[in-house]
Amino acid sequence: MIKNICCIGAGYVGGPTMAVIAKKCPHIKVTVVDLNQDRIDAWNNEDLKKLPIYEPGLDEVVQEARGRNLFFSTEVDKAIEEAEMIFISVNTPTKTYGVGKGMAADLKYIELCARQIARVAKEDKIVVEKSTLPVRTAQAIKNILDHTGNGVNFQILSNPEFLAEGTAIEDLFEPDRVLIGGDTTPEGEKAIQQLVDVYANWVAKDNILTTNVWSSELSKLTANAFLAQRVSSINAMSELCEKTGADVNEVAKAIGMDSRIGPKFLKASVGFGGSCFQKDILNLVYIAKTYGLNEVADYWEQVIVMNDHQKRRFAKNIISTLYNTVSGKKIAFLGWAFKKDTNDTRESAAIYVADDLISEQAIISIFDPKVGKEQILLDLNYLETRSGEENNKYVQIESDPYKVAKDSHAIAVLTEWDEFKSYDWQKIYDSMLKPAFVFDGRNLLDKKELEKIGFIYQTIGS
Repeated sequence: MIKNICCIGAGYVGGPTMAVIAKKCPHIKVTVVDLNQDRIDAWNNEDLKKLPIYEPGLDEVVQEARGRNLFFSTEVDKAIEEAEMIFISVNTPTKTYGVGKGMAADLKYIELCARQIARVAKEDKIVVEKSTLPVRTAQAIKNILDHTGNGVNFQILSNPEFLAEGTAIEDLFEPDRVLIGGDTTPEGEKAIQQLVDVYANWVAKDNILTTNVWSSELSKLTANAFLAQRVSSINAMSELCEKTGADVNEVAKAIGMDSRIGPKFLKASVGFGGSCFQKDILNLVYIAKTYGLNEVADYWEQVIVMNDHQKRRFAKNIISTLYNTVSGKKIAFLGWAFKKDTNDTRESAAIYVADDLISEQAIISIFDPKVGKEQILLDLNYLETRSGEENNKYVQIESDPYKVAKDSHAIAVLTEWDEFKSYDWQKIYDSMLKPAFVFDGRNLLDKKELEKIGFIYQTIGS
């Protein structure tokens, strides 16, 4: 029975996942390690509102387990040495250099973890891939670990996460499935069973699926590709709806009632964001091209093409509606996170819409209930479209949504935060320049109510 777990990486996956394991398995010591001292300090902050990640319910889970059997530390070597099972949950961004630039996953952090485990481990370990990885990464990890000269035996498992940010704790408590891949050898099957036994403390065994390691790795990429494909598909239809007079919401409802299709991920929007969808599809495209499967690669790459088009199309529509010029005009952004109930901004549509509008010299005033000024400017500066000084010139970041809207020409809804629906929209309308426009990129607000107030309202696909 596993009694001591270590997780390398205290990010969006490692932190919440280990917190839930610690809560559900009080007999297992769980240590989350990271070299980023500020991040670890945030996880250890007594003020649970200052945790580095915002997820509904996460603070309660951390409060219960932290200090009992959940620990956050920068002492990586010590945690590796003590653990029987080591989760690798570090970032695997898309490469920005060299072979595979713009598509392949950058595995340098994974390799560094493997080499550190190899250097420190003096006893047999089970190493679990938790990061999203290309197919056959487990073999690379195993090659590094098996040639350490320490005489230590390692078993490599793949245990991809299927969390949706904003509902991560709920997803961890009641997962659709837990997927565990490993070797089909007796030693591999024993290691798989040990991880099964950890999850079996709260997950029904029928919901724990075991496969070979390659199937597990590819299943994660495939799941995200299929979900992203649905979003791009309905967004492609949204543009056709706008040209033909159809309503994409009515179309989505009609096709979603088909049991073969289902209603999920059929909400037209300004586009998907987050850390996984784009990265995983690009990774899938790169793998397909590596094997010479160019038609397969082209098929999946079109999902990304459509998503980028939707973001740019939204910005162009704002410009054309505001009489083909937004220079000097204030446009209020409600939302910056890529979706509600998270402070994650990676690949958020808001970044790209803002970037296009700033290029037209618009003044962008931004409010998000969970994302602060430092992160917003970091996101814009990362694009390297212009200097940080120029971005500062055109961007205003406020902590009051009513101040954001005051004297603006238009409001763009970029994140579907529920609180936006409860605002005093009459008060907002009265404070804006007329005519007052609302561009609802998330189909969040009540069109009839806003038009009754006097807004000129536009949404995606209608």
